[in-house]
Amino acid sequence: MVRDEADLLPRWIDYYGQQFGLQNLIVLDDNSVDGSTDNLPCTLYRLPPAPWKKGWGNTRTRLVNGMAHGLLACNDVVIFTDLDEFLVPDPAKYSGLVDYLAERSDRPVIAPLALEVMHNARLEPVLDPSRPLLEQRRFVKFAPGMCKPLVKRTPDAWQGAFHAIHAPFEIDPGLWMLHLKYCDETVLQKVAEHRRRVHEVEGRGSPGSFWPNGPELLKTLLSSSTDMANGSGSVPEFDAAEFDLGDLVRKQGNGSWKSMANQVTALDTSPLRELPARFRSAF
Repeated sequence: MVRDEADLLPRWIDYYGQQFGLQNLIVLDDNSVDGSTDNLPCTLYRLPPAPWKKGWGNTRTRLVNGMAHGLLACNDVVIFTDLDEFLVPDPAKYSGLVDYLAERSDRPVIAPLALEVMHNARLEPVLDPSRPLLEQRRFVKFAPGMCKPLVKRTPDAWQGAFHAIHAPFEIDPGLWMLHLKYCDETVLQKVAEHRRRVHEVEGRGSPGSFWPNGPELLKTLLSSSTDMANGSGSVPEFDAAEFDLGDLVRKQGNGSWKSMANQVTALDTSPLRELPARFRSAF
């Protein structure tokens, strides 16, 4: 689901279109006005304006759950991602997402191992849209709270902004989710300002979330998260074996399952690591 996302939408369509074919992509347009959703090469559904937005979070979940339930009547698997979430199977083991899903056909729900792609503005320039993104960004942090059950073969419903689902699942270290929210300081500030305005006009985003805050807070958070005491830009390569994935997913009181970790806390506590070279040409 998108709204005025000209920076990342072309990359999302290009990547997932190559993986699955453009005919298998669905973009839900939440009233974009910047022209970014005009003449898309994939299926586009334009959502109506208010009043449904008063319950935007719950309505979005209901809408996507309903669509996924219907799509599973004639498809093997449904994946929901935000625009800045890129699922990449380990290139050392799989040729792509179709190959990966064929090998994981016995799993009704799959959550990827999630990494925040971090922009270190001291060492890395702004993104060049003509070049592969991951060749321009090498720093990552493990994001346990972003290990969301995004892949499913079952009609069990997603909950909690797609962080939870009414079915047990495990985090698969063979599938990585590269989250691009923090991949570029300029884009991060632009999105933050956009969300602040939407919060003020429509009340979207809870008062305790990042939505009410302007871009400076997120810029400061990104800068502190990529600060390296030695200043050399040298950090160890990310290794999934460094982290215990088994205890993260737990059953909640409402019967759903979720990776129980705080996203913001992880930006402070997760060590800064380098993205392995085999992932650099993924998209």
